[in-house]
Amino acid sequence: KHEGRNQMMRGTLNLVDLAGSERLNRSNVEGRHAKETMSINKSLSSLSDVFTAIGQKQSHVPFRNSKLSFLLQPSLSGDGKTLMVVNVSPTEASVQESLCS
Repeated sequence: KHEGRNQMMRGTLNLVDLAGSERLNRSNVEGRHAKETMSINKSLSSLSDVFTAIGQKQSHVPFRNSKLSFLLQPSLSGDGKTLMVVNVSPTEASVQESLCS
């Protein structure tokens, strides 16, 4: 409770680990792991669409395009603050993937 304003304050912390997001042709994964990688990449793409819509102040923000963006909607709307940490590889072979991140 904020004593000066006599208001209740609420905070939310979401920690989302999207390890495994990578290019399928580089990782050479198959089966279940390939399906998981495709799902993570789809969620990242949907989250990118949400960030773009918010940044451009569009009237429609596509929160429902993935479970991840739907669950993060309360934190990404309004006065919320968002920090995204990206771990990129320093190798020359990973330049294109790092730029996409």
